[in-house]
Amino acid sequence: MISSSIRHRDNVGSPSGEPVRLKPHLLFLLFVILLTPGCQQTPHEYKRTLLVFGTLVNITLRDVDEELAQKSFEQIRQDLELMHFLWHPWKRGPLGRTNALLATGGWFSVNVSVLPVIEKGRDLARITNNLFNPAIGKLIALWGYHQDEPPTGPPPSKEAIEQLLAQHPRMSDIEFDGLRIRSRNPAVQLDFGAMAKGLAIDRVIDYLRRQGIHNAIVNAGGDLKVTGSHGDRPWRIGIRHPRKQDGVLAALDVNDGESVFTSGDYERFYEYEGRRYHHIIDPRTGYPADQTTSVTVIHTNAATADAAATALFVAGPDGWQAIARKMQLRYVMLVDKNGRIIMTPAMAKRIALTEIDNKPVVIEP
Repeated sequence: MISSSIRHRDNVGSPSGEPVRLKPHLLFLLFVILLTPGCQQTPHEYKRTLLVFGTLVNITLRDVDEELAQKSFEQIRQDLELMHFLWHPWKRGPLGRTNALLATGGWFSVNVSVLPVIEKGRDLARITNNLFNPAIGKLIALWGYHQDEPPTGPPPSKEAIEQLLAQHPRMSDIEFDGLRIRSRNPAVQLDFGAMAKGLAIDRVIDYLRRQGIHNAIVNAGGDLKVTGSHGDRPWRIGIRHPRKQDGVLAALDVNDGESVFTSGDYERFYEYEGRRYHHIIDPRTGYPADQTTSVTVIHTNAATADAAATALFVAGPDGWQAIARKMQLRYVMLVDKNGRIIMTPAMAKRIALTEIDNKPVVIEP
């Protein structure tokens, strides 16, 4: 199993009983992910595509025998489905129970599968100055993103948004006492959508290494982590162009142990009266962050890369450097709303842009 701490589950529902809908843009991601050469299966390379966490999860294992590959695929499928169930922000399950009890303000024993996620989320919220803020679940729900289908109709009223903002939900509102927690703020509702996928990928890679599989890539909807290499070269991936549905903005070689995560305003959004409303909400304003179209981050920890990409997206072209410095990020690429590409010197040395509308700006974080 991937982690003994996630094997516990409440007697509520079944992860395999919930179908995962394939979103249209995932067809593109399935193509981009294996921009990676060597798409044909070889006797020592095995591939599997799963539908979980609301996205396609593509797994490639190299230099492994078939029996171990198939065993690993099945274990990963079971554990990803379980993690999806345990950490789901709005469907019935352990995180839903946690949110209901946080709203009471009283102490309670938290499910052991949820506690490490809360602790990780608290640490990442602090280091990102709360630009990554998993406590704003009520705000995300207000925008209609606590449902499988994209929202429709007008955005929330200004009054409703301001009412939630006035309550200032933060991860620091949660107090810890061993396995017990409580919230000093009843407005706190947890949604780990900007971190859970990264945490799951970290656990999958750790599991594969424990199985003796040292050359693999796990790609969940374009966000990924690798171990080892692709034969005699690094793993090569493509990064989606934020405004060209079938376009690839850049290619990148990914080294052993690295994660690459991108936050984009094209992932989940709807349009109303000619304006795009996407799912990356700025906790400071209550509205979708509107100065950025995508941010790509490389980091050894996938959960950190996941949260960092969201925080830098919210910070925007004028504020990302302060967060990047605080998180000690070396590899960042940001595309602003005008199509300008901004990147760190370390990223500029590694990335190969395939579509350049403007000369990229290289800035120290």
